[in-house]
Amino acid sequence: MKSKFEEHCWKDVVPDDVLQYYAHYERETFVGPAPALLIVDLYELAYEGGAKPVTEVTKSYPSSCGEHAWSAIGPTQRLISAARAAKLPIFYSTQDVGEHSQPGDIAATRRRQNKTSASAFVIKSEFEPLPGDVVIKKQRASAFYGTPLLAHLVRLGTKALVICGETTSGCVRASAVDAYSNGFHVVIVEECCFDRYLLTHQINLFDLHHKYADVMGVDDVVSQLS
Repeated sequence: MKSKFEEHCWKDVVPDDVLQYYAHYERETFVGPAPALLIVDLYELAYEGGAKPVTEVTKSYPSSCGEHAWSAIGPTQRLISAARAAKLPIFYSTQDVGEHSQPGDIAATRRRQNKTSASAFVIKSEFEPLPGDVVIKKQRASAFYGTPLLAHLVRLGTKALVICGETTSGCVRASAVDAYSNGFHVVIVEECCFDRYLLTHQINLFDLHHKYADVMGVDDVVSQLS
């Protein structure tokens, strides 16, 4: 029988005998003191083509996360509203697309690059930053790498970082590992993250939960923030 610690999206794909290997990681999960919210790469590119199956939408929009991206909109709006009500510092990340920001064809990942307009990296209107929010522009997967994010969090006295966004296996994971490595208590909000492939999402959350972060449901996070 699975414990509450394992009551997450991976519970039907990770066998019970494998969970036994990880039993000594079990602990109480919590948001933690002095939290900030990091919203990773919720820009238009991830939603191109609409709320369709990824196998269909990526034929025309290879960077889209299709229905997975769209299904996370409601929970993410709820999380952001709760963070604003609790007066958390809120940070967004997006890709740095400045004309003189990087040399040649250097990119954040090794996948084949497609020509993309700067408008694709505008934060989706449903999550539009407000005055006082900070938008971090980055060139690598992690929102920490080569950016002022860490300096801002330290100056604010932040002790915990709540993370949502895309993709679970890519920029969310890289940012979560860097946050943990820099001494923050890390929370990843399960319903507010997504990936192109559901299994990739599930297994990366499973691995992060047992090593670097508390994976929590949006209900629990909102309740603790309130």
